[in-house]
Amino acid sequence: MSDCDTSSVVAWLVDGARSAPSPQQVLEEMSVRLCECGVPLWRVEVFVRTLHPEVVGRRFQWRHGNEVAVSMATYNVSPTEESRKSFVEHLCAGSSSIRIRLHRDVFIEFPLLTELRAEGAKDLLAMPLVFTKGDVHAAIFTTREPEGFTDEQVAGLEAIVKPLARIAEVRALQRTATNLLDTYVGSRAGERILAGQIRRGHTESINAAIWLSDMRGFTSLSDQVAPKIMIGILNDYFDCQVPSILKHGGEVLKFMGDGLLAMFPIENQEDEKGICAEALVAGLEARARIAEFETTEVEDVKQIRFGLALHVGEVLYGNIGGGNRLDFTCIGPAVNLAARLEKIAAELGRTIVTSSAFGCHFNSQLTTIGEFTVRGFGGKQMVFGLTDED
Repeated sequence: MSDCDTSSVVAWLVDGARSAPSPQQVLEEMSVRLCECGVPLWRVEVFVRTLHPEVVGRRFQWRHGNEVAVSMATYNVSPTEESRKSFVEHLCAGSSSIRIRLHRDVFIEFPLLTELRAEGAKDLLAMPLVFTKGDVHAAIFTTREPEGFTDEQVAGLEAIVKPLARIAEVRALQRTATNLLDTYVGSRAGERILAGQIRRGHTESINAAIWLSDMRGFTSLSDQVAPKIMIGILNDYFDCQVPSILKHGGEVLKFMGDGLLAMFPIENQEDEKGICAEALVAGLEARARIAEFETTEVEDVKQIRFGLALHVGEVLYGNIGGGNRLDFTCIGPAVNLAARLEKIAAELGRTIVTSSAFGCHFNSQLTTIGEFTVRGFGGKQMVFGLTDED
């Protein structure tokens, strides 16, 4: 009888690791099961690359007796010579296993190996996780046993690698789908799409505070600068708004050139005032950030100006489009009114204006600035503005 039979772990992985819903739980349960099978694991790491606008990949680390820790490698850190030579990158660049007996082998001083040896690791087995399209990810197993892994234990670990790769790939694809939907349609819409709400015309009526903003002078600025520079300016400009919208419970629905459409859903009518307050705070934060935003890319362009209209009302939220090309967004008279109010803000030279339905919740920060004829709407509309812009 082998001192290490991991066939039960293989069967569990082949069956989909169904008792472990999250990637962290998969790694923890797999590691515990391997220990019970006779593999003296001390630390297990799995690194999986991901498709994300800011994150290169995710690292899952299990240590005996501890919960799984998750960290992310991002694009915004310039790679140093040390990180380029890192052990994980070295492993992902190849397609064969690496065995290093840390207590006796002479090896290139990768930072990870130096760290592991300093913590008492005696043996390391690193194996590539090869996904079906050929991209390589990594799994690293270490032990503190004085003599390291036995041949049978190494064979037991090698037996679980292919089914582990399939599980990692399925979970990675699920996360990629979520990442892409969050990135391109927002988390709320993404959840609904993943839940099966993908038919054209599938919409629902919801109450929401509506945000519609626009950059002042975008057309003339676009004529002054190269397209690549303009894209950089737009990205920085949206960075002044999006974090505040998300922080205060809003969801970005659409970028329209220099325009941004967002909403703050209102689940219960009694929450309307509080949610409108969150939207207004987000608007004030965006105004402050944009007031500080200067571009050095273009001579004579120092200050980027913006306008924002806030309204609250009922919108139709769901799938709209033609054929099998759909957009998950919101439409309706409330959105149209917000668009008209944004134009009024531009005509008045104001930064933030609101409808009366929105402004009636605020006595000190907002004041009436007059009634205006709004194209497409019967009767004049009362418009509110910031008191500090009077």
